[in-house]
Amino acid sequence: MINGQIGDREIRLIGSHGEQVGIVNSREALRMARDEDLDLVMIAPAAKPPVCKMIDYSKYRYETARKEKEARKKQRTIETKEVRLSPNIEENDLNTKANAARKFLEKGNKVKVTLRFRGREMSHMSQTRNVLDDFAAKLSDIAVVDKPAKVEGRSLVMFLSEKR
Repeated sequence: MINGQIGDREIRLIGSHGEQVGIVNSREALRMARDEDLDLVMIAPAAKPPVCKMIDYSKYRYETARKEKEARKKQRTIETKEVRLSPNIEENDLNTKANAARKFLEKGNKVKVTLRFRGREMSHMSQTRNVLDDFAAKLSDIAVVDKPAKVEGRSLVMFLSEKR
């Protein structure tokens, strides 16, 4: 609430430079704020009496919007990249996929490793879990297993993230 929206009779006033003015009549506080070409802004409505401060409200809104924009600019969204493997993958192909996953991890992304089964491969699911273990071992220097291998439909899924 600002200026005329403040309906309380008495308020605790904080001056324009952060000094405590004390408990003042709200009309008197509004007059003091207008004398300095400032706004009277309620900052703690739950307090007894409510706390108000004399500030330039438009400048305050601009500053907070700018700070929020800077915070959003510095944020980084973490994407999840997927690497798909098959149960009968050869060593060189596994190395190639591991190098691709390494690049994703170095950029700060998470990696979802999917071991897909087709047809009769479904009956040998337990024997091929070592493919995911080998994959995780190849990346153990920069990655840690976020979520261990888990069956999801016709595939085994494991998540890797960068070591901190």
